[in-house]
Amino acid sequence: MERALFLDRDGTIIEDRGYMHDPALVELLPGAAEALRELAREGWLLIVVSNQSGVGRGLITPAEMDAVQSRFLETMRKAHVKITASYFCPHRPDENCHCRKPSALHLHEAAREYGLDLSKSWMIGDRRSDIQCGRNAGCRTIWLSNPLFPVVAGLADFVAQDWPAAQRILTENAGLPATRSTSRAV
Repeated sequence: MERALFLDRDGTIIEDRGYMHDPALVELLPGAAEALRELAREGWLLIVVSNQSGVGRGLITPAEMDAVQSRFLETMRKAHVKITASYFCPHRPDENCHCRKPSALHLHEAAREYGLDLSKSWMIGDRRSDIQCGRNAGCRTIWLSNPLFPVVAGLADFVAQDWPAAQRILTENAGLPATRSTSRAV
C-alpha cells in the first residue's frame, strides 16, 4: 500500500489570505515547493484536503474557488510538484456536513481511491481541525506553525516552524507507526 502526505492548502502550502477569490493572491509559503518536490521524489503522494467554507457562506463563488485552485495547481506544476488529488469541503461549519475537517471522510476516500495505508500517512496543517482530521484517520501529524492560529500543545505528533523543519521530521520519522504521543517542536 502507498503512503500519502495529506496537506491543508491555505496557510500550509500557500499564504492564508482569508476567503481566497482572486487567483492572483496565490503565493507559495517559503520552502513549501522545495520540500514537497523532494518528499514526492521520496515516494509520498501529495493530497490536498481543504475546508473552503467561503463558498457556503456566500463569500466566494464555486467558480472563484475553482480558479484559485487552478492557479494553485499551475503554480505547483511550474515548481515541479505533483499534487495527486485535491478534496474540498465547501460547507459552512453550522451545516454539520460529513466532509468538513476535522472529519476524516476525505482521507478515507483518498485511501480507497489510491490504495493508501493511513497508518503510514501523515497530515500537515496549520490549525486544530487539520491535526484532528489526521488523528481521526489514524495518521501521524505535523502542525506547521502559523501566527494566525496558535499551536495547541500536545495535539500534533510534531510541530514544525517551517517547511524545512517539516521535511526533516518526515525524513527522520516516516517509517514509524502512528502513535499518540506528546508533540515535539522542531
